[in-house]
Amino acid sequence: MSSVAREWREIPGRYNLKGTKCTNCGTVYFPSRHFCPKCRRAGIGKIEEYAVCRTGKVYTYSIVHEAPDCNDMQKPYAVAMVRTDDGVMISAQLVDVDLDKIEIGMSVRAVLRKLSTDGEAGIIRYGYKFVPMD
Repeated sequence: MSSVAREWREIPGRYNLKGTKCTNCGTVYFPSRHFCPKCRRAGIGKIEEYAVCRTGKVYTYSIVHEAPDCNDMQKPYAVAMVRTDDGVMISAQLVDVDLDKIEIGMSVRAVLRKLSTDGEAGIIRYGYKFVPMD
C-alpha cells in the first residue's frame, strides 16, 4: 500500500510527462533528476523542469505472455521503448493496438490511463501509456 503523498509527488512525471533538463549540458532526464550525473558539480543549480514531447516512435518492443498477478487480466500485452520526438527514451505499455500490427518505427502518442485502485484508501493511480497515431 502506498501513501497519498507519494502519489502526489509522482504526478508531474506520470500525468504530464515532466522531466528535467540540465541547462549546462542540455541532457534531458525522464524521470526527473535533481542532479546531472554528466556535469556533476558544474550542473549544480542548472536543472530545470522539462515537458517531454508526448509523441514519438516505437524504438523496440516486446510482447509479455507471462505477467505478474497485477497484470494477469491484461496478458498478453505489449511494452515498448518509445523515442519521443524530442529524443527522450521512455518505457511504457502500448495499448489500443493489435499485437500483430505493432512495428518498430510506428508513430505513437502518450495517453493517461487508470493503472490501479489501492484498497480501502481508494487511491486511484493513473499513468501514461502509448497508443498508435492514426
